[in-house]
Amino acid sequence: MLILLPPSEGKAAPRRGKALDLATLDFPTLTAARERVLDALVELCEGDPDVAAKTLGVGGTQLDLVELDRGLRANPTARADRVYTGVLYDALDVATLSAAARRRATRRLAVTSSLFGLVRPSDRIPAYRLSGDATLPGLGPVAGVWRECLGDAAVEALGRGLLVDLRSSTYAAFWRPGPDLKVATVRVLHEHQGQRKVVSHFNKATKGRIVRALLEDGADPRTPVRLAEALRDLGWVVEVDGTRLDVVVSEL
Repeated sequence: MLILLPPSEGKAAPRRGKALDLATLDFPTLTAARERVLDALVELCEGDPDVAAKTLGVGGTQLDLVELDRGLRANPTARADRVYTGVLYDALDVATLSAAARRRATRRLAVTSSLFGLVRPSDRIPAYRLSGDATLPGLGPVAGVWRECLGDAAVEALGRGLLVDLRSSTYAAFWRPGPDLKVATVRVLHEHQGQRKVVSHFNKATKGRIVRALLEDGADPRTPVRLAEALRDLGWVVEVDGTRLDVVVSEL
């Protein structure tokens, strides 16, 4: 099983640690593309900071994010599961998983990244600012860069298992799995007074809890139906519609 996660917009900047070494990251077939995106981003941020801020979609009071990206090659790194923050990652809370679950996380989780393509929880990366819908001068849309190579890397890591796709729509555009793969996408619906709707906070927090529970349980379902059964066994209300699983929650 390979579980694809979205990155977090907010990131915790490491205070100490080795500088970035792309050669140490998993998914080595992505190294050349990583170099291209990194070069384009750093070059942008070494120029006019106002132009860089506009390109990155940050305000004039957030020029520290431009400075952050300018120093990406030298800035300290930490494990990706410590750099990515926010609702999903707080709920997943890799640091407090059991030893067995942490080993499963290393093998089964991959975060989709606009800068690195895919990263494992144990990969050492710096904090950065680069949205999945960004377009970099001389490079073009970062999504287009990753569409050229992300699929091969993901398929190699997946093998014959089930791909559990928890990415947001922005990062799903980096690669769309073909019909020959076994894929399950998960949608979280908040039910209140008989009405169901997607609520961002419920969606992210529940996905984090689902991943945590699967890692602790050790379940390794091979089809969407088996995944639904595993989640029901873990206490969730799940409805199956083809390859999509709707997890229905009424409260956090």
